[in-house]
This record gives sequence, C-alpha cells and structure tokens, in this order.
Amino acid sequence: MSSFTRRTFLAASATAAAIATTQHLPAADTPLLRIGLVGCGGRGTGAASEALKADPNVKLVSMGDVFDDRLQSSLEKLQKNDKIASKIDVPESRRHLGFDAYQKVIAECDVVLLCTPPHFRPMHLAAAVEAGKHIFAEKPVAVDAPGVRSVLATCEKAKKKNLSIVSGLCLRYDYGFREIVRRLHDGAIGDIRVLFANDYRSSNWAKERKPGMTDMQYQMYNWYNYTWLSGDFNVEQHVHFLDVCAWVMKNTYPVSAVGIGGRQVRTQPQHGHIYDHFSIFFEYADGTRLLSNTRQQPKCKNDMSAEVIGAKGRARLQETSDGLWIKTDKQWLYDGPRNLMYQTEHDELFASIRSGKPINNGEYMAKSTLLAIMGRMAAYTGQQITWDMAFHSKEELKPPAYDWNVPLEEPKVAMPGVTKFV
Repeated sequence: MSSFTRRTFLAASATAAAIATTQHLPAADTPLLRIGLVGCGGRGTGAASEALKADPNVKLVSMGDVFDDRLQSSLEKLQKNDKIASKIDVPESRRHLGFDAYQKVIAECDVVLLCTPPHFRPMHLAAAVEAGKHIFAEKPVAVDAPGVRSVLATCEKAKKKNLSIVSGLCLRYDYGFREIVRRLHDGAIGDIRVLFANDYRSSNWAKERKPGMTDMQYQMYNWYNYTWLSGDFNVEQHVHFLDVCAWVMKNTYPVSAVGIGGRQVRTQPQHGHIYDHFSIFFEYADGTRLLSNTRQQPKCKNDMSAEVIGAKGRARLQETSDGLWIKTDKQWLYDGPRNLMYQTEHDELFASIRSGKPINNGEYMAKSTLLAIMGRMAAYTGQQITWDMAFHSKEELKPPAYDWNVPLEEPKVAMPGVTKFV
C-alpha cells in the first residue's frame, strides 16, 4: 500500500505525535469518561488506543464483537501498550459476544466507538444516540440508501440531544488538508471545473472458508468481500477521497453518475462478489465534473490522492511529504505542522465533550457515503444514476436474520446491463 495507511501514521514523527497528544487536555479533576468499543478488529483496536490517549481521565470499560478470538486479541494488544494499559478495565463480565453485543456495550459506557463492518453502522448509531452516548463512527456509515437515510435522521436526533458524533473520514482532521481546502475555498485557483479522486492500491485481504463454518460465519469472517457488509471497496475505502472532493466543493454533491467497473484479478471464491476496479463520471448541477477512479490490483502503480483543476490553476491533495500543493502563476507547498489525523479525530471528539460544544459530522459522513454508493450503483447497473434516485433507492442489503445458522446464498457478481437498479 502507499503512504496513506494507518500504520504509516502511527509511525510518524515524534513531533507530530506530541502535537496530537497534547491538544485539548482538560483539567485533571474532570469526571471519568467510560469508553466502549463495538467491533474489535484492527481499526477498532486502533480507535480504542487513540481514544485512550485523547484525554487523561478515560477508561476502556466494555468491548463487543461477534468473534471471541478477535475480541481477546484486541484486548491483549491494547493491554501490551504501556501508554494506555492503566486505562483498561474490561473484566470478563464486560466482554460481550454476538449480534446484540453492541446493546450491552452501549449500556456500559459514555462514549462508544463504532468500528464494525459498515453494514451495522446505521443500527448501532441509532441505538447509541437513543441511549444518549457520544460517538466515534468509523467510515463508511452505511452500505445502502436506507442506511444513509437512517444515519441522517439519527444525526439530527443527536443534535437535539447535544451529543458529539465524529466521523472516521480522517482526512478532514489532517492539518495540511484543512489548510489547502481553506485556500481553495478562498479562491486560490478560481472557480473549480474538474476534480479527480484517485485510489489505486494493491488488493486487500480475503479469507478462505474454514471447514464447519456456516454461511453467516464465513461471510462475517470474510466481510470485506461481500457488498452487504462492506458496500464494496469503492464505498469501504475510496470514500475517503470522494469525501475530500465533496469537502472541496463546500459539501455539495453531484446530481448524476455514470461509470464502469468489474473484476479482472480478484476472481477467486474468497473474493466474494465485489469488484476490483471502478471508474465513475460524476456531474454537478453547475457542470463541474468529478472523475473517480479506484482499483485494487497487485503489482500496479499506486496513488491515493485528489486533484482539483480551477480557472486559475490546480491543486493536489495527497498524504505525502510534498503532496499538498497549489500551482497558479506561482507555486505554494504546504510546509506547516503535521499531525496524526487518526489521533486528532479523538482529541477533538473528547475536547468537544469536555467543553460542552458538540461536534456533529453526521451530514457529510452520510452524504459522502451515499456518493460512493451512487457510484457503485452506476457501475453495477451500467445506468445513469441521479442523486435523487440514489437517495430514494429501496434496495436494502441485509440478511433475512442476524443468526449464525441462517442460510445465505453466495451473491452473484453484478453484471452491467443485467443488474437492475432498485
């Protein structure tokens, strides 16, 4: 993978770490905030570590997952981290397993980290807000339009309850990205005409089915490769740079999409039915175009970036040391402070809770998720999909029941011109 990875940022400079971990520290006499983790995979474990570093008076008190080995592995990894080990208090009685584990975790915490496969985000968000909890919600926040509509409604309820919801769309928490977007909003390259969202990387993980696994056990175990769980990879991962383009466009979204996609390399059974490449042409109401290209194929050129073309110049937004620049009649290169954006998400979340000034990222995290879903719909069906069509889609990607023994068909690969828009 290229430089835009969570491991890269965890290995960033000590200076950046110091900046991130000393921000927004409240007084030592502030009340304890209890943290709960729902979804104990790699991203959940990372989010828990960052949350525990974000505030001096927090504790991880509850964890939930559907797989016991994943929960235990996450807990052991966190306990081995000397910087946060003293802030972990998760006895057996607060280690919850099963599809209803989220309900038990939410009941035992003040701040909940929602880091399961994206399919579950809408229901988990709704439960957390109903219970009055502050939330970190990993991206994306849905896999279908009903999920997006649910998230938007939930986040409106959160506003009325003065609850913070911070999104895992982490590039919005990067200092360099914030500065270059500010300059673009101030007209640095004039009126924006074309945007490019690129995400070229190697193939992601896939897991073979183990003997004795039920259909549900296997699909949950191999969730990335099933659209009902991940949204397909252009939703699960490429949403980052689609969201950057939406941010550059001041949180406005295209009115239509048409595109192509398919699978050339990831054709083995363990890769489920998801694609390995998408190319989508989005158009805004004013004629501005967004060209979205994403690929997950090994031994190919990698690039994760956004590029913006304006009337007076161009800009590039990329997570590398020299990747944030604007070119007009002169060149500007970002050389300001660097931060660990994954840490900053949590620093600002906990600071908002302590200050009583909630952050609510709900609208853009839901609409940027829909932007990615809209592109998937266009590629899967081969049809032009409008924003209104995508938003009001009735397609619900869900199993008949959340039960380990429910029979699940192996989904077919979407065929443009055959697969129907619902």
